[in-house]
Amino acid sequence: MSESSKPAMENGGVDEALSSMMGKERNLVLSVLCTFGSWYNRSGSAERHYHTFSHTNSSDRLERQREHFAREWNIFLPPRHTRAVKVCPILAFIAALLVVPVILGKILTSPRMRQETRYLLLANSLLSDMLFLSVYMLNSCVIAAGVLMSQWTCATILFLMGALYSVGILSTMAMVLDTLLAVLVPLRYLALWPVSRTRQVVVCIWAVSVLFPAASVGVYVWYHSTTPCSHHICSLPLLLVLTVSHSTPLQASMLLTVTIILLILFLAFSGYLALYCHTHMSGVWRGERSNRAKGTFLIHYLHLFLSFCPMLVLVIELLIYSFHSPLDLQADLWVSLVVCNVLLVLPKALAPYLYGLRYRDLRAPLHAFYSLRRPTSITPIV
Repeated sequence: MSESSKPAMENGGVDEALSSMMGKERNLVLSVLCTFGSWYNRSGSAERHYHTFSHTNSSDRLERQREHFAREWNIFLPPRHTRAVKVCPILAFIAALLVVPVILGKILTSPRMRQETRYLLLANSLLSDMLFLSVYMLNSCVIAAGVLMSQWTCATILFLMGALYSVGILSTMAMVLDTLLAVLVPLRYLALWPVSRTRQVVVCIWAVSVLFPAASVGVYVWYHSTTPCSHHICSLPLLLVLTVSHSTPLQASMLLTVTIILLILFLAFSGYLALYCHTHMSGVWRGERSNRAKGTFLIHYLHLFLSFCPMLVLVIELLIYSFHSPLDLQADLWVSLVVCNVLLVLPKALAPYLYGLRYRDLRAPLHAFYSLRRPTSITPIV
């Protein structure tokens, strides 16, 4: 091979790499336009850019509109400022991955713990939380890579996240009912809530959880089937702000779903409040048992509060979309990012530590697995 042909081949490889990078960037900009086209058309920017570039041909005008839109979009969400928010689902998944497999392994391998309702319900809740964080983390990584999705792929991801989140909420309600029956009617507890019925309740929870996100995802598919874009970025915070805010059916279906979740959380809180009043009158809060009871109630209340906060913010945001026009796109995007990437995943990342370190039967295997407490060997003196 001659010396003159080597630089030509190297330049050819560089040109191919540059062309592939430009193709990826063009696809990413096209996907951004498809996802946020409704806001772009309603904001008046499209008209402004159309009049600006009306003297050029159509291809050049479309290319410049893409560049303008990409530039404006970067102003709303600078990558340097949102990187910490976007990495939160990954950190939550890692935090849950360190604890949940150990707890599930201990519960499933222990014959005694498999016969206790509280551990079965806890295992079901932690499993759903772990799967939810896995799906959300994978979706965040796909979004960060700029991969385009079809509407059915995005609908499947949103459906899985909604179903898994509903399983966690209903499992929390089942844990409240189990605790109420164990405290209020201890003599009839085994007859009212045997292990066989607990397994049936777990199956019913997974079956009912399919109904919660079905309406919202169905309306989402119907809404996007009328748009010409076949591929777009599937981001829950961005879809919430730039798609739900302009679709009344999506607002109504999501508002109904979030209201039902809030009602379930309120019933769970009422159950723990009734349990607190009953135990307070029975004298549990006096003596040495009071410290452990207070710690248990504090864990339950903290978990419910962390689960209640994102749903309340979502209701307020949906009500603003329903009765008022979006106030500020930048503020709405920041609120949605914090709600979805921080508040929504925080209780699911903390639940394994709150409950796993509270129960003695689960705390011991965690300490043994990570060698936090090494047994001290005593050498006998002869």
